[in-house]
Parts: sequence; structure tokens; C-alpha cells
Amino acid sequence: MTSDAGAFDPNAAAVPGSGIFGLPHTAAEAAVVLVPVPFAATVSYGAGAEHGPAAILAASRQVDLYDLQRGRAYERGIHLLPADPRIAEAHGRARPLAARAIEQGGCGSDQAAIAKVVDEAGALVNTVVRQAVERILDQGRIPGVIGGDHSVPFGAIAAVAARHPGLGILHVDAHADLRVAYEGFRWSHASIMDNVVRDVPAVARVVQVGIRDFCEQELQAISGSGGRVVTHFDQEWQRRRFRGETFDALCREAVAALPADVYVSFDIDGLDPALCPNTGTPVPGGLSFAEALHLLAAVTDSGRRLVGFDLVEVAPGDDEWDANVGARVLYQLCCAAAAQR
Repeated sequence: MTSDAGAFDPNAAAVPGSGIFGLPHTAAEAAVVLVPVPFAATVSYGAGAEHGPAAILAASRQVDLYDLQRGRAYERGIHLLPADPRIAEAHGRARPLAARAIEQGGCGSDQAAIAKVVDEAGALVNTVVRQAVERILDQGRIPGVIGGDHSVPFGAIAAVAARHPGLGILHVDAHADLRVAYEGFRWSHASIMDNVVRDVPAVARVVQVGIRDFCEQELQAISGSGGRVVTHFDQEWQRRRFRGETFDALCREAVAALPADVYVSFDIDGLDPALCPNTGTPVPGGLSFAEALHLLAAVTDSGRRLVGFDLVEVAPGDDEWDANVGARVLYQLCCAAAAQR
């Protein structure tokens, strides 16, 4: 089945009920295929990221398509798959139990049954996402994941790394996400990069930008990684900028540590929280929208290939602001990937 792309007017308002960003592309036509993952069982402060994919889809239809840097990159095609119902079911099983344990300070040894259910739900999400991303890769497309909390892209990262050994991850986040089984959950949102470093050896390096909230154990994990994890702390970047270094130079320094093939894992809380006030764990500081776009451009301008990405932790509040910003970050990720095709 093909879309009626010939009748599509990119300058008109999006048709109600149309595809992501109002685009008409089918999965078979699209350079970039997106996997929605409405799962956020282990969020430990603010909730609601499970609604991120639907809210971003709704907000995306207000995004103008022409991009000053990449022109009509959307013409290469962007398609959003339907959500796998098993993911919402897993969230529904796991979230009430996880929330109860978190309210008591985490899932301790006396709550093994709760940890088992939550971990099994996370493992199921990993499998479903990995299988979906493998199908996208088999078709020669670039996969993107829309969360959900930051636990959800593990399967995607594993699948992309298997196709691109030596993969580098550009991790934009307020948090290092290197905690070991945070609050007793193997697949915690705060443990995604610990799980990647531990269990995905084909990932050669993780380069972190925006980090400004971390524990001492995570700092030890970074220093003990032998250079596999390179962390650019937000406070250090700001200090260097105050002393006269340019943001462009800092971006180029971060990108220089990445291998040729890059996967971008973008937690929306890497941005200034004014841009994502309802995300689960907002932290003062972070990147402006323009800075985030400049960092992404530094990756593609360097000649590196963007081979996959995720956008996570977008939690819609009472208005559309978080989803509005999230949709625009997602569009830039999609266009950066599509422009390479």
C-alpha cells in the first residue's frame, strides 16, 4: 500500500487524523520509521511519560515542515508505527506495583515479588522494541523510538549496535543514568546507560552532554569506564563558556569522541526545564532548544552517520507545551537522520 503523496501539500494545515507531522508516508516509503513505546513503570518523581507518544503525535501536526538547515528532508519520509498493545498492558501491570514500592523508598529485598513483575514487564518491552527495530533495520530504514521513560530504548540500542558494531551513543540528559538497578528495578529509567554499558558490548562509547544530576556511584562508574563513558558536565561547560570558550567548540569536542556511527539517546530533561516543565525529573540548567539543535548539527556536519535515535521522558501536562517542544525535537532528529539518505 502506498500513500497519495502526490496530492500532499506541505504548506497546508495538517489533515486531522493524518500521520506524524501530518505526513502521508507509509512505512514502506519512509526513510525514518518511529516506534511509540508508551511505558513508564519505574519513573520515580513526576509521572505521565507513558502519554508522551500520543501527545507528541497530536502536537506534531502543528510543526511546519520546511527546515532552514535541511530544507525538505521530510520528503524522504517519516512514518509512525502503531503502538504494540502489549506495551500498554505491561505498563498497566507494572506501574501500580512500582509506584507503591517507590513511595516506600524503593523495592527492597522484602518486595521481591514486586521487583519480579516490574522487571518482567521491562524485559518484555525490551523484546518488543528490539524486534520492531530489527524489522525496520531489515527494511533499510532508520529507526527512532518515542518514549515513555528512559528505560524503553534498550532493545533499540541493542538492535542498532548489533548492526553497527563499534556504535557510539550521544546521550543528552540531565542525569547520567548509570545507577545500578535503581530503586531495586533491573530495567529502571535511571539505569539505562548502566545496562547498555554492561550488556551491549558492541557500543564502543557513550558521550554524555547536559549532565548535572548524578550520584557518587555514577561518577565512579564514569571514571572507572576506561574512557568508554565520556561525560560533559553541564556545570563545566558553563564555566568554560563564562571564560570565553564558544558553545560550538564544546560541541565539536564532544562529537570528536564519537565513532563514525552514532545513535542519539535524547532525554527531554537534558533541556532547560522551562522547555519541559512536566518531565519526570526536571533539573535547573541544561541546553536551550537552539543549543540542542546545534549539537545535533555538529554530529551530522562532522560526517558521522546517525543510525538510530530515541526521544524519551516527554510528559504532557495540563497544556500542550511539553508535547510541542518534544514534537519539534523529534522533528529535528528525524530530519537529521532522513537528510543523510
